Amino acid sequence: MRRVLVARMDSMGDVLVSGPAIRAVAAAAEVVLLAGPQGAPAGRLLPGVAEVRVLAAPWITPTDRAVDADLVAEVARIVAETGVEEAVVLTSFHQSPLPLALLLRLAGVRRISGASVDAAGGLLDVRLIPGETLPEDLPEPVRALRIAEAAGFPLPEGDDGRLDALLPERPAAAGDGPYLVVHPGAAVPARAYPADRCAEVVEELAARGHRVLVTGGPGERELTAAVAGRRGVDLGGALGLAELGALLRDADAVVVGNTGPAHLAAAAGTPIVSLFAPVVPAVRWAPWGVPVELLGDQHAACRDSRARICPIAGHPCLASVPATAVADAAERLAEAAR
Repeated sequence: MRRVLVARMDSMGDVLVSGPAIRAVAAAAEVVLLAGPQGAPAGRLLPGVAEVRVLAAPWITPTDRAVDADLVAEVARIVAETGVEEAVVLTSFHQSPLPLALLLRLAGVRRISGASVDAAGGLLDVRLIPGETLPEDLPEPVRALRIAEAAGFPLPEGDDGRLDALLPERPAAAGDGPYLVVHPGAAVPARAYPADRCAEVVEELAARGHRVLVTGGPGERELTAAVAGRRGVDLGGALGLAELGALLRDADAVVVGNTGPAHLAAAAGTPIVSLFAPVVPAVRWAPWGVPVELLGDQHAACRDSRARICPIAGHPCLASVPATAVADAAERLAEAAR
């Protein structure tokens, strides 16, 4: 079976939303996923991925790494060791596939597909043009699927195009009985619901009789402890990525911002209360394929700014959402799912 390299060089959420496109390629070929250091663990959870290779691409990943002969040699080594002769480069609307396409071409990859607003010359054999042959404002999973389809890899019949992940059994940390999850952290501060409001959500849900689990990474333990308070269950730093996915899968609903675990919850099939800051468009980045209640002022002054730190005093796009509204949304989703 031929091997095809599928590249998605970003973070966890970016890799997860590429899952349907990866399955499309995997229906006809063996997929080698090329991912960045942050996204590689998520790639190992995706159905259809035969092998994951990691590349810290200095045009995408924050790194001091130079673009030099060593980088060229590393890409050539990956291509030689995996035996790929074709590549599908998946990117978001603001990214270019051309730097990686150049390195892959130098490494001997014969056929490369991607979406580029810039003229690609001989770097892309299949080129979709954003705004022309690739519509603007597509949800990210659909955008990736369109690139895969143009490369000759349609989604197989019977595949609904939703996100998916290979997850273990429910972790012991989840305990017994039903629960809701509140995930307060976000890699980009401008996308985070204020911590004091998250704590109010936990209190409100607990007062309504719900068991609330508060999740976060190893670097977010102080945050999760503060948000959990005395009425939530603090699981900050307690779970690996696959365990977190399993915990999210078994939740009645998840309260989360626009961050990687939102897409992990979508891949797990769980309803989501999405506290979505409009610094990036919700039409592209809202959780895909599951019931969602989108909260947050989508017309705030920060709209489409791609700001990492909120440029507006008081973070009004999310701070204006009361905890009671979040709790109401979580209960509606949980009840509908039951």
